[in-house]
Amino acid sequence: MTTARPFLMFQDGIAQTALDLYFATFPDSGMVRVERHAEGEPGPTGSIKVAVFTLCGREFMCSDSPVKHGFTFTPASSTFVEFDSVAELERVFGILAEGGQVLMPLGDYGFSPRFGWLNDRFGVSWQLNFGSGFVG
Repeated sequence: MTTARPFLMFQDGIAQTALDLYFATFPDSGMVRVERHAEGEPGPTGSIKVAVFTLCGREFMCSDSPVKHGFTFTPASSTFVEFDSVAELERVFGILAEGGQVLMPLGDYGFSPRFGWLNDRFGVSWQLNFGSGFVG
């Protein structure tokens, strides 16, 4: 079967720290399977070679790249999360914004009654929206 999943490439061995935050923040989230770098392999021992995990029931993949790249995450590719509670949206926004960069503060931008966009402290970009789809 052909499948497609978003893939997050972390550097400097921070993938597990990011996943711990995401698993504690989003419902229906956790590790599906993980392979870690062993001693003598290119990556730091114990860092994530490749992992499959879920966020809000959707599968993603990630790794801690042992290769240093001249790029990182960009907001041009983000994870869009829809909430059915404004309180939950605001809670998650606050957690992810801590140490990150707010691109669009929570507000009513006309296309949604409550929307915010940010890069978390790991550089991953999130669009957080109240409701199912845009108003219009």
